Amino acid sequence: MYAVVKTGGKQYRVAVGDKLKVESLDAQEGDKVTLDNVLMIGDGDSVEVGTPTLDKTVEATVLSNGRGKKLRIVKFRRRQNSRTRTGHRQNYTELEITAIGGKAAAKKAAPKKAAAPKKESAPKKAAPKAAKAEGADDLSKISGVGPVIVGKLEGLGITTFQQIADFTAEDIERIDGELNFKGRIERDEWVKQATEFAKG
Repeated sequence: MYAVVKTGGKQYRVAVGDKLKVESLDAQEGDKVTLDNVLMIGDGDSVEVGTPTLDKTVEATVLSNGRGKKLRIVKFRRRQNSRTRTGHRQNYTELEITAIGGKAAAKKAAPKKAAAPKKESAPKKAAPKAAKAEGADDLSKISGVGPVIVGKLEGLGITTFQQIADFTAEDIERIDGELNFKGRIERDEWVKQATEFAKG
């Protein structure tokens, strides 16, 4: 929901929660101000346009009163030996819009509810890792086997030293082809090493 209001000879498009600086108003910090010159209010597809203004109001809270940046004004007339230099700082009042047409902002409680399921999902992810570790051997003890290769072997259901020790020539050829090991199983003597680890 938004509104177009007129104050200090200027028009502003505002929504609830917006902070803006307007021409100086006769109000102190913390005061509540009502802007009566509402030219238009839009809420989704419905738009109300005043002729010239609406009966509704926009409420705001004064955050601060201050002065803007200094503007340099230089007047120069050539060949007249006439130069004047002045400065100007415009006073302003900073407002925060609190309600439009009597409607304030809804409280934002949704993000807190959305954060709760993430905490619950963490234990679910940790459970499968613990299940794998119970019956599986640490295949990375075999020379030439790293975490990536361990993951590939687990994908084929190979998780123990005994399974590798029982490899036949056909098994080695099949696994070598599927995982693109390029003869690594025989070259690094996985079967021999796995047999020793399986014996303990």
